Amino acid sequence: MLSRTVDSLSDRLREYVAVPSDVSPVSAALAVDIRTFPWIRRLASDYAFAYTNVAPFFAGDPATPAAWAETITRSQGYARQPAELARIIAAQQEQRDAPAAARASAARLADSATRVVITGQQAGVFGGPLFTLLKALTAMKLAAKVEREHGVPVVPVFWIDAEDHDWPEVSGCTVLDAELEPVAIRLADLDGAGHLPIARLSLNAESTATIDQLDAALPDSEFKAGIIASLRKAYTPGTGMATAFGQWIEEVLGPHGLVVYDSSDAAAKLLARDVFVTEVGQPGHTALIAARAGEALVAKGYHAQAMLAEGTVSVFHLNAERAPVRVQGNQAFIGEREVSLPQLVDEAREHPEHFSPNVLLRPIVQDTVFPTICYVAGPNELAYLGQLKDVYAHFGVPMPLMYQRATATLADSATVRFLNKYRLPLTALRAQDEAALNQLLESQLPPTVEQSLTAAAAAIDERMAAVAAAVPQIDPTLEGTVKSTLGKLQHEVHSLHNKVIQAAKRRDETLRRQFQRAQALTFPQGHPQEREVGFVWFLNRYGPALVDRLIDELPLEMGHHWVLTI
Repeated sequence: MLSRTVDSLSDRLREYVAVPSDVSPVSAALAVDIRTFPWIRRLASDYAFAYTNVAPFFAGDPATPAAWAETITRSQGYARQPAELARIIAAQQEQRDAPAAARASAARLADSATRVVITGQQAGVFGGPLFTLLKALTAMKLAAKVEREHGVPVVPVFWIDAEDHDWPEVSGCTVLDAELEPVAIRLADLDGAGHLPIARLSLNAESTATIDQLDAALPDSEFKAGIIASLRKAYTPGTGMATAFGQWIEEVLGPHGLVVYDSSDAAAKLLARDVFVTEVGQPGHTALIAARAGEALVAKGYHAQAMLAEGTVSVFHLNAERAPVRVQGNQAFIGEREVSLPQLVDEAREHPEHFSPNVLLRPIVQDTVFPTICYVAGPNELAYLGQLKDVYAHFGVPMPLMYQRATATLADSATVRFLNKYRLPLTALRAQDEAALNQLLESQLPPTVEQSLTAAAAAIDERMAAVAAAVPQIDPTLEGTVKSTLGKLQHEVHSLHNKVIQAAKRRDETLRRQFQRAQALTFPQGHPQEREVGFVWFLNRYGPALVDRLIDELPLEMGHHWVLTI
C-alpha cells in the first residue's frame, strides 16, 4: 500500500500547474485592518475601533460630528494673535519663495474666524519617509472636509519640528534602486550635528555630493531631472536644514495650499511667551501631570510613552546648544550653568526665543500659537498625546481633537494583482525569508499531490503502528528499532515534501519573482514601506501627479492601512 502511494505521488507531480483560473479582480484600494500589524499597539487600535475605552484621555471622538462642533467652539473662545501669526508666516514664506497658493492659505490665518488642522515632523533630509507626505496629505484633506461640513474656514498647517537635535533621525534617506534594492543616502555630519537644533545646522559643500548620490541611486524616469534640480535649489550649501526642508515640502504641497511653519522662528516665540513663563515658574508640574496620566493609561492596560524624571522642566534652553533645564529648590541649572529660578523666569519673559519646548510642552506651544481644532498624529504619537489632557487644562489652552494619519502602501498594479490573485495578505510579505513563498507554492499544488503526501504519511504511521504492536511479542528489545525506523520514514516523507516545494519553485520562477518583487516594494528590508522609503522615490517614479492622485484617492478612515494602486 505504501509503495503504491509513493509511486502515485511521483506520477502526479507532473500534473503541477502554477496559476489558478479563479482570479479576483484588482482593487484600487485594499483595506488592511491595522490590528493585524504587530507594531500597532492597543492604544492606537482602540482609538480607531473602541474610542470609549480611551475617551478619558482625549478631547473628543473625531469620528463624530458633534466632537468637531464642540472643539471648534472651544477653540473660538481662546484669544490668540491671528494678525501677528499671519505676518510671521508670510515672512517665512517670503524667505523660502513659497508658491502663491500656500501664501493665500497663510493669509487666511489673519482672520480670527479661521481654524487650523495641523501636523508636523522633523526636518528629514529630502522630505523624509513616505509617512511624512501622508501626514501632510491627511491634514490637507481633513481641513477641506471640516471646512465643507462645518462652515468655518480651515487651513492645513505643517509644523517643522526644527529645534530637535536628533541628527541621525533627520540626516538619512532610503530609496530603492532599479532592482528595488534599498540604498541609504546620508548627509555628512554638519558642524554642530547632534548638539545644536536642526534649524541651526547649515548645509555645506559636501551636501551637494549627497544629492549626487541620490541622483545615481534613483532609477531613471521622466521626472528625475526636475526633482534633482529642485532639490539642488532647496538644499544649497549655506542654507539651514529646516529651511531646505520647508522649501522642498512647499514645492511639493504648497501649490495645493499647505502652509509650512518653521517652529524655530524667534519672532514666533513671543506668541508662546506665557507658556514658557508658566512652565519655568512652576518647574516639574507639567511632567508630574503627564506622569499621573501615564500611570492611568498603564492601569487600563495601555502604555505610557513619556515618563520623565520628577522635577523635569519641560523646556530646553537655546544658547550655545540645546541644553536641558533642571531645577533644585530655588536654583536652576542650564546644562552645567547655574542661575537663580527668578532669573530664569525673567529670561523666559524677556527672551522667550531662548527657550524650546520638549515633547510634552510642544503641543501646548503649538496650540497657543495656532487656532488648532485637530492634530494629525502618527500611531505612536497618540500615547504621549493621551497624557496631556490635564496639561492642556493646566495652561488653559483648549485641547484639539487627535486624528490618526492615513497609513498606506503605494503599489503598482502588478503588485496588487499579485496580492489579489493569490489572496495573499499584505503582512505575509513582511518576513524576510521564504516561509510565505513556500506556503504560497504549496497552496498552488494540485490537490492530488498534497493528498498523496498526506496519505503516504498516514500509511507509514498506520503500518508502523501495527509493527510496533507485534514486534515486542518476538523480541522486546526491538521496540527502539521500530521507533527509529518510523522516524526515518517520517523524515523521508518530509524531505520528499520539501523536494516537491523546491520542484515547484523551479517550475514557476515567475511566481517566485512576483513574490520577491512585491516583498521588496511593500516591506523593504522587512520594514513597512511608508517608514522606510523616502517620498522622493515615489515622486521620481510617479511624478507630480502622485500628489493629485493621493488627494483624490487616499481614504481618511481611521483604523485601516490602505494598499493603493498608483
